[in-house]
Amino acid sequence: MSRASGAVSRVRSSALGVTAGLIGWFVLVELASGILQGFYIPLLPDIVTHLGIRDADVNWFEAAQLLLGALVLPVLAKLGDMFGHKRILLFSAIATAAASWALVFADSFATFLVAWAFQGLYIVWLPLEIALIFDRGRRQERGVSQTRRAAGLLVVGLQLGGIVGALIAGRVFAATGGDLKLSLIIPPVVVTLVCLAIWLGVPESERVVGERRLDVRGFVILAGALLFITGALSFVRLPAGPGPVVIVGLLIVGVILGIVFVRFELRQRDPAIDIRMLRRPEMWPVQATSFLVGISLLGAQGPLVTYAGTDPSLGYGLGLDATQRSNVVGAYLLSLIVGAVLFTVTSRRASPRVVLIGAAALVGIGYALLLPLHDELWQFLASLSIAGIGAGALVAAMPAAAAAAAPRGQTGVASATTNTTKTIGGTMSSAIFGVVLAGGAGTALGAAAPFAGYVAVWVICSAGGVLAAVLLFFVPKVAFADAAEAQVAATAARGDVA
Repeated sequence: MSRASGAVSRVRSSALGVTAGLIGWFVLVELASGILQGFYIPLLPDIVTHLGIRDADVNWFEAAQLLLGALVLPVLAKLGDMFGHKRILLFSAIATAAASWALVFADSFATFLVAWAFQGLYIVWLPLEIALIFDRGRRQERGVSQTRRAAGLLVVGLQLGGIVGALIAGRVFAATGGDLKLSLIIPPVVVTLVCLAIWLGVPESERVVGERRLDVRGFVILAGALLFITGALSFVRLPAGPGPVVIVGLLIVGVILGIVFVRFELRQRDPAIDIRMLRRPEMWPVQATSFLVGISLLGAQGPLVTYAGTDPSLGYGLGLDATQRSNVVGAYLLSLIVGAVLFTVTSRRASPRVVLIGAAALVGIGYALLLPLHDELWQFLASLSIAGIGAGALVAAMPAAAAAAAPRGQTGVASATTNTTKTIGGTMSSAIFGVVLAGGAGTALGAAAPFAGYVAVWVICSAGGVLAAVLLFFVPKVAFADAAEAQVAATAARGDVA
């Protein structure tokens, strides 16, 4: 008996070592992802000068990357579920490295824009990593808890990378004597090293036995819906975008295509995205929460920074210079890291469902506090940090929670869908916030946004957090725990039989 126990103990210890090593590799990958996302921001004015474009043209960079990311994310995640998550992760890393190298040598706006868009393939890294960790943990009968804890560490790596990227960009640019091309070599070198790390250090996931096929028609319909919806929302944010009639028309077409997609997928045996899976009580609140957290996490960044820089002589704003505003952004990123770490620690002892509800509530409370507390820097930072802690926990939790609720063979798509819904939430709110903050242009306020616009932003972000907390109450109490994994598999099996 003792011999058998010792053998089991050795096997488990070995498995733990493999999983810990895998998480370590992925922390490095997310560190690189953060560097990519943080490195270019301080250099954007110099990139504008180098390409000979206007400041407003920079908006096209983000719009192009969001559009491409929304289109390719579900396809790559599905291919990962079909052919192996490591294989697709390595492919996306190589493609990102190639695009990053192309940015070094791009001398025109068009070539830079194309390379920038394809660099956005890093968006699929985190969902594929979650799927790989979940697959490894599932073999040890603790896939849910292992993935939940690992997700927090990955988000810490991502946010640290963003801070490191933003800090070293200006220093590298100064050290090279203002040589932009030489400075832009740093990101592709980092991603190239990541490709080697994935190739050498990451094991492949188990492939699901059975015939799988890529639902090309479904993905085409989905791509059309996302293209029209995100394109219309991106046009709202662009100074030279089309008029409101065109934008509303694009949104209507996108919504119609979305309805067609849902009805088409319900008739497919191996759909692009399993709508029945998304309708499960442990899944739909997670996807809805991802959408709602995208409102504050992605959509509110610009308004927060502009409020911090607004001249207090207008009766509101903090009047911070560029360096001070950077410090505010850094403090917010640190609060996201704290939230991710707290989620990793507390979810071991408390119910993951309760932790998620509390995190969503913190987002709502933090933005609600901005309504009375916005006159002093310490008030602004305190309120923002509370919201950031909640958002950091949710960012870590959502992909892991989706993977936990997904049947075998769909973890990649389920995790990736949280990114898609988060991006759509951020894009939609960014467009809305751009409209409500444009009220001051051309008035006595000059270029400054009206205070009522900022109040609207804070109210919408707070309401999103509160609504997410309410929706998470509909999640079954046993969800997101290892004990629920067998129940998810059983439910999927019954569905297949039916």
